[in-house]
Amino acid sequence: MATKLDSLTVKRFSIGAKIGIPSIVGGSVEIVLPILNNHFAPYVNYSRFSLSFREVETSLSSTGFGAKYYFGEKGSGFFISVGRNTLETDITFGDLLFVDNTSLRSIIGSGGTLLKINTSNIKMGVKTGGSIYFLFELGYGIGEIPNELKFMATSNGITDSFIEEVPSLPGLGNNWILLGNVGFGISF
Repeated sequence: MATKLDSLTVKRFSIGAKIGIPSIVGGSVEIVLPILNNHFAPYVNYSRFSLSFREVETSLSSTGFGAKYYFGEKGSGFFISVGRNTLETDITFGDLLFVDNTSLRSIIGSGGTLLKINTSNIKMGVKTGGSIYFLFELGYGIGEIPNELKFMATSNGITDSFIEEVPSLPGLGNNWILLGNVGFGISF
C-alpha cells in the first residue's frame, strides 16, 4: 500500500539511452543531488560505434557532460541544462576518386578524414518521473565547427591531400548546431 511519503521519494540515479543529435545513439547517466530541493542533476552522455555502408566506413564517438536544473522538486519535469560536448567522426572512403598531381590523371583509391566538433550547449526539455522515465530535449550548441575537411588519399603508393567544403546541412552552421534527443531509461 502506497503512503503519502512514497509520492515524495526522489529517484536520485538514472541510467538510460538517448537517440538524436549530436550522439546519434548513446547512453546517459544522471545523478539528482539532494541539495536545494533536488533541483540540480549533473549528467554524462557517451556514444561510440562504427558503421560500414558500401565503400564507406565510419567510427563515431561522442562525449558530453553538464548539469540540469529541474523546476520540479523531485528531479523530474521541465528542465534546462548547460554542458559541453565533443563529437569525433573518422570517415574512410574505399572508392575515392582523386587526381594524382604528378601525372594529372584520375585515380580511384581510399581516403579519409577526421571531423571533430566541440560545442557548449544549452538545452531545455522534460523528463517523466517514476522508475521508468522518458525524456525529450531540444537545444543549441555553439563552438568549433569546421567549414572544410582535409582528406588524405592513397592508391598504389601515391598519396595526395585535398580539402573539401562541408556541405550545407539543415541544423548545422559555421559556429552552431541544433540539438535534439529523445531518451528512456530507469531511475532508482
